[in-house]
Amino acid sequence: MTSCPKACAAFALVTAVLAGTSAARTEEPKPPVTRPSPKRPVPDYEGRGPAPTTAGDVAIWVPRIVLSPLYFTSEFLIRRPLGALISGAERANLPTILYNFFTFGPDNKAGFAPIAFIDFGFNPSVGIYFFWDDAFFDGSDWLAGLLTERIHFHKKDSLTLAVSAVRRPDHTFFGLGPRTLQSDISRYGEDRIEGSALLDLALWRASRVQTGIGVRDVSLYNGHYGDDPSLGRQVDAGVFPLPYGFDRGYTAEYNHVLAALDSRRPRPEPGSGVRVEVEAEQGNDLRRSPGSGWIRYGATAGGFVDLNDHGRVMSLSATALFADPLGDQPIPFTELVSLGGSGPMRGFYPRRLVDRSAAVATVRYRWPIWVWLDGSIQAAVGNAFGTHLNEFRSRLLRFSGALGVESVGSPDSSFELLVGLGTETIEHGGQVDSVRVVLGTNHGF
Repeated sequence: MTSCPKACAAFALVTAVLAGTSAARTEEPKPPVTRPSPKRPVPDYEGRGPAPTTAGDVAIWVPRIVLSPLYFTSEFLIRRPLGALISGAERANLPTILYNFFTFGPDNKAGFAPIAFIDFGFNPSVGIYFFWDDAFFDGSDWLAGLLTERIHFHKKDSLTLAVSAVRRPDHTFFGLGPRTLQSDISRYGEDRIEGSALLDLALWRASRVQTGIGVRDVSLYNGHYGDDPSLGRQVDAGVFPLPYGFDRGYTAEYNHVLAALDSRRPRPEPGSGVRVEVEAEQGNDLRRSPGSGWIRYGATAGGFVDLNDHGRVMSLSATALFADPLGDQPIPFTELVSLGGSGPMRGFYPRRLVDRSAAVATVRYRWPIWVWLDGSIQAAVGNAFGTHLNEFRSRLLRFSGALGVESVGSPDSSFELLVGLGTETIEHGGQVDSVRVVLGTNHGF
């Protein structure tokens, strides 16, 4: 075999060159590593050199250190948490929610807001701010206002001066007498302006005498609420005759007296005892005097048993009410005896049952919930009847039931949460046909 060292060496050299060329073609060159250049110092264009440290620069650290706790408090305990709270409230749309809660009416022109002012060394001031833009200029349907001045005398005696005005279009009228039906509902409006003076004399225990005088001007008209027909429409349909006084209104001068003999002691003493109350109001229409007067009178007798001597009181009472004309003119229907609302038979609408007389028996249980709140559950049987109860029949009685929470203490306004129901007469089947739900603060309107 012949050897070829020179040929083999040349072949190996060519192979190595070709392999290096192929590797050079497949490998891409790596980009150069770049590093940020150092920050260029600010040139000293004016040639003055750096500003020297002055005594003021050193002295400023003294108030900074002294005030640092205040800065920390304002920055980290007030500003930043408050800013986060405001930002969160805006994201939750809380300002709009509060604005719509505290304002009402068309274009939110009326509303209220709580106010408070605390100045140490003085009594704090707390109240409510009311506003109403364009008041009395937009033809509002539902308006009410009350101004009261109470003057206290010896012990618990007082004189109350009051002026009130109410305009509302949603009063209900079902007709007169014991057989009226819930389906006969109608709506009428009333504008009432009234001024009065009431003297309240406290006597033995919870006994008292009240006497007062007043004047009220009343205008009546067809009302509205939802799809309920107006009073005039129901009259035209023959559901009931036109009640006296609706088409003319009246201005009444009246005087009032109430005498109550009550053996109970003021709270928080036990609530057991008896109460007998007699009340009368005489009035006459100044527009049509003489011969246009009337008198309303009645009495209530009740017994109360405090079941545990801590305000859990069970009571049973009976009420009889009457209204009689004093001349040849009938009594305006809004001055007749009425049941419902805040009076007897609370499960019915205000003025639901109207006529010349009424009789009611009520069982009630009342218990304390809080220092200013009482719970109440009551059941009553009764109705409105004609002259001097001459239509009284057991089959014409109705049932009224109510369960609620009421505030105690204030003679001017009270909070009330009430759910009640009323039935038709026993003669008509006694079925529940009236449900009443009340929530809010009652100012006597």
